[in-house]
Amino acid sequence: GEQLATELGVPFLGRIPTMPLVSGAFVLVFGGLTLYLQNDQFIKLKPTIYYTTVSAILLGGLAFGRLIIKDVMDLAMPLTDEGWRKLTIRIAIFYVCMAVLNEIAWRNTTTETWVWLKVWGFIPLTIVFFLAQTPLFMRYEVKAPEDDASKAS
Repeated sequence: GEQLATELGVPFLGRIPTMPLVSGAFVLVFGGLTLYLQNDQFIKLKPTIYYTTVSAILLGGLAFGRLIIKDVMDLAMPLTDEGWRKLTIRIAIFYVCMAVLNEIAWRNTTTETWVWLKVWGFIPLTIVFFLAQTPLFMRYEVKAPEDDASKAS
């Protein structure tokens, strides 16, 4: 693991990343309930509960002075604390909106339509949202010391 990460130029964390672990747990629980109880309502509720939970955790962290998203993603994108704060608020608001959209979709459409919306609507919308954060990433990126030195010469 560590040797492969080093060869690929990726930091070796020595632990499982938090977000995929949480997402996997949600899929396992709600997918399991859907199969066991043979009721597709559980799998339709999963996105709403996931988005709402993540949003509440992020906003709760802010309320207590913690930048939880920074703890989860710091190695992938080194940002200033102000950048992490703004990103946290944006993601929390986006996830609340996604939870509302999911509720509207699954309560007012067929399962087939909901699946189509999830794949061809929600996933692309999430990609567009994160791509739209590029200016924030660029503005609040923590520059490595050698970057500043190379600009001075």
